[in-house]
Amino acid sequence: MLGPVASGGTIIANTAPGCWGPMITPSLRGGHEVTRPVAVEGAEPGDAVVIRIRDVYVTSMATASGHDSSPEGFCLGDPYVAARCPTCDEVWPETHVEGIGQQAVKCDTCGNAVTPFQIVHGYTVGFDQTRAVGLTLPAAAAEQIAKDAPAYAALPDASRQHSILTYAPSDMPGMIVRMRPFLGQLGTCPSKAMPDSHNAGDFGAFLVEAPHDYAMTPEELAEHKTDGHLDIDAVRPGAVLVAPVKVPGAGIYMGDMHAAQGDGEIAGHTMDVAGSVTLQVELKKGYPIDGPVLFPLLEDLPPLARPFSAEEKAKAARLAAQYGVEEIVETAPVSVIGTAANMNAAIENGLERAATLLGMTVAEVRNRATVNGAIEIGRAPGVIQVTFLAPLAALDAVGLGDIAREQYGL
Repeated sequence: MLGPVASGGTIIANTAPGCWGPMITPSLRGGHEVTRPVAVEGAEPGDAVVIRIRDVYVTSMATASGHDSSPEGFCLGDPYVAARCPTCDEVWPETHVEGIGQQAVKCDTCGNAVTPFQIVHGYTVGFDQTRAVGLTLPAAAAEQIAKDAPAYAALPDASRQHSILTYAPSDMPGMIVRMRPFLGQLGTCPSKAMPDSHNAGDFGAFLVEAPHDYAMTPEELAEHKTDGHLDIDAVRPGAVLVAPVKVPGAGIYMGDMHAAQGDGEIAGHTMDVAGSVTLQVELKKGYPIDGPVLFPLLEDLPPLARPFSAEEKAKAARLAAQYGVEEIVETAPVSVIGTAANMNAAIENGLERAATLLGMTVAEVRNRATVNGAIEIGRAPGVIQVTFLAPLAALDAVGLGDIAREQYGL
């Protein structure tokens, strides 16, 4: 780890594109490229780090993405983790780029095209100078960018990936996209080595009894993961993420910046970009759950989970007087993350974590999330948010109340 950074200190990083580039670079074992982790002074297992996202800025000029397939024979069980050359039978082969297109990544040893992933339907998108909008490009423009892919991708100096711009997909040109950048990866180091793309309950399920070096049991996965791979679009500038600590120093890392993404990342991928990130971190001693908690921007909250206005509170006070209610409970928004192999199991995980965090039953969390919140989808197949108005006293009891007050002006 780099550091340590003191509690209250700042981390500034230049991140590489997360998904597609590493996915077509067989020597990379994690499925992503993330930053080197940073130690937080005094952090110990059982603590948490409070991460305030100050800035996320896209430096890439273009990217490419799309819905994928995994051709048979190009991996040992998992194309994200253990790509192989079917000609040499070497796992994690070193490769180089020859030309452009989906056969451009070649094995250094035998010259065979190594394609653990292919794009079934995809696009290349160029970004405007203000990084406010993008436009998907026709084949000629995509191919021109592909010839200078690392420059357009703005790959950091230490990046080892082949840029996905090399593939030059162009299946839906002329489409405007809004840019709303966020971090798909933000969290702390797991307590056992695992692929960074699999540091969550859904992708992590692929490690269970896997045929490669990173295989785990279900119990090991639950014990060691920190759910740093969230792909939740609310993890953006202005949000506050509370992440569990499972190793001394915590090891804050980040990456997988996305230019934009709708809830669910339903294509399996979105617009991976390089960018600069500024975080402010604070150590929180003692934390009762094993997963992250998010305090999103006010505008990112579901309508029913937003703080009540003065007018709404005045109407509630009149109802209290009418019906003899002695005290109206003060509440604040909170979003508890759940992950698992599928959506239903992820919801159960999120509900259980929220109940443990706030000292209430799962049944009560269900009721509060129904009338004062929502279940939101971060990523299919199994990352969700249980977002609701929680009693402020319960948040105070676990040291999170002041974060909510600061975030929402309570």
